[in-house]
Amino acid sequence: MATLTVRQVICLGRKDLPSCIGYYTVQKRDKSDVTIQNYKRGTGGRSSFSGEVVTVFGSTGFLGRFIVNRLGKTGSQIILPWRGDDARCWGMKPSADLGQLIMHEIDVRNDDDIRKVVKYSTAVVNLIGREFETRNFTYDDVHNVTARKIAKYSKEAGVQKLLHFSSLNASPNPPQCFKKGGSDFLKSKYAGEVAVREEFPEAIIFRPADIFGDEDRFIRYYISRLRRYAAFKTPLWQKGQKTIKKPVYVTDVTDGVMSALNDPDAAGKTFELVGPGSYYLCDILDFIYKCARYPTGNICGIGPVFKGRAQFFDKFHFLSHGYPRFVLDRLEKEHVSDTLTGCPTLEDLNVKLHSFEKVCPFITAPYVRENYYAPSLGEFKIPETIKSTVRPSGVSY
Repeated sequence: MATLTVRQVICLGRKDLPSCIGYYTVQKRDKSDVTIQNYKRGTGGRSSFSGEVVTVFGSTGFLGRFIVNRLGKTGSQIILPWRGDDARCWGMKPSADLGQLIMHEIDVRNDDDIRKVVKYSTAVVNLIGREFETRNFTYDDVHNVTARKIAKYSKEAGVQKLLHFSSLNASPNPPQCFKKGGSDFLKSKYAGEVAVREEFPEAIIFRPADIFGDEDRFIRYYISRLRRYAAFKTPLWQKGQKTIKKPVYVTDVTDGVMSALNDPDAAGKTFELVGPGSYYLCDILDFIYKCARYPTGNICGIGPVFKGRAQFFDKFHFLSHGYPRFVLDRLEKEHVSDTLTGCPTLEDLNVKLHSFEKVCPFITAPYVRENYYAPSLGEFKIPETIKSTVRPSGVSY
């Protein structure tokens, strides 16, 4: 097993030194009969080495932080590719023991950077995604071109497992609500699936529905003042009465990732990640607003003025501190009903699902209006169930 000392790492860049992809020692695969799994050390847990080296692309996002924490808990050595500012990775340092968390700056347009971070990995998880386009990266650049590169170079490096995250409802011809041609996000996600299958046929593909949890982009998205309208009105296509959603809890998704990586039968399969219930979008919003003590029943249709705001943020997203709360394609995607196609689900990975009704009050706690009134006094009743639940015939959740 080849390793690098701290003194060698300090001299990174010199041609006479072995290649390195981080600030600490990297466990390398041996071309002989001895595999990296033979170097397992410890009794298990964060202060052990399980023999697994996992590269997590998109680790600085909402879902990535949960997955990195779970991988660190099992004693895996984790490689975190990042771009922009490495400070976004600092908060994940407690997820693993010293030397087990390796951060490396990459440019996804540089093929050599991708080769370096997957060179010694036994597994790769691709979470890279973007909900809006910029002048530097289009949906196709992020979800298709980059996904193909990761799959291609992972296969070349001998990576044993690749887990690629797509999106539920991904399709070359997604349903159209009000945007001509449908969602470009869903089209690019489907193209990414095809690309990954071509380069890495044994890859595991996850298609998650809207994911909710701490610091998510589902509950916080709808509770944002920018997403709402004047007088707390929330514009929805067809007032949310024709859109059905199956939101899934973030820890359930994380459990599914760990189960899939440890299940040899999961190779080459596509999993659709949905929660235990199906709800009308308007009822989801009413429930969220009840939990946050906001006025309910103020849902309206999407008019030309609101669509104009979305188009404005498409062009000038930097006015929203770099992350617009809504753009036109996001509005289109959020009104496409979640539909299962018969692929395996989280239940096939033996994951115990959490219901949206039980978790939502805890997620909305920081956003509750008049929070100085204690719920225990009984002045504000905490809702227990969503108004109406949709359960299609022949499908159980």
